[in-house]
Amino acid sequence: MGIVDLLLAILHHLLVFSLAAILAAEALLLTGEVAGSRLGRLAAIDGFYGMNAGLVILVGIARVVFGLKGWEFYVYNWSFWAKMAAFAGVALLSIVPTRRILSWSRKAAGTPDFSAPAAELASVRRFIRAQMIVFTLIPIFAAMMARGYGY
Repeated sequence: MGIVDLLLAILHHLLVFSLAAILAAEALLLTGEVAGSRLGRLAAIDGFYGMNAGLVILVGIARVVFGLKGWEFYVYNWSFWAKMAAFAGVALLSIVPTRRILSWSRKAAGTPDFSAPAAELASVRRFIRAQMIVFTLIPIFAAMMARGYGY
């Protein structure tokens, strides 16, 4: 059981760090004009972001079910629920950028010289920044939880 807990913890941490890196990559790709191949890379990275977030959830559930601490530690821990709320906040904030990026990709497929409109691009940048801010709460609550705060 100990090795399973360790492997799940390692995988969970790697996936969360990957989410942070993917979010940073999206922010970088959203600087300047977003058109052509940059738009294609942005769409691919955003898809990977969603897939990675899903894996974070699945591995997180596996940690709750199969981890050494037991589900009771998580269910009755306010710092765990605060971390889940922050994760849900990031997920909700990602909806607008994902929808815009998908829309831009569809338009670019029909119009090769398509460029993301400035107003929409500014909006997506704000949502990405907001995601990054809320995302910082996740490791804060995780550190609190790991040290027994909230139980």
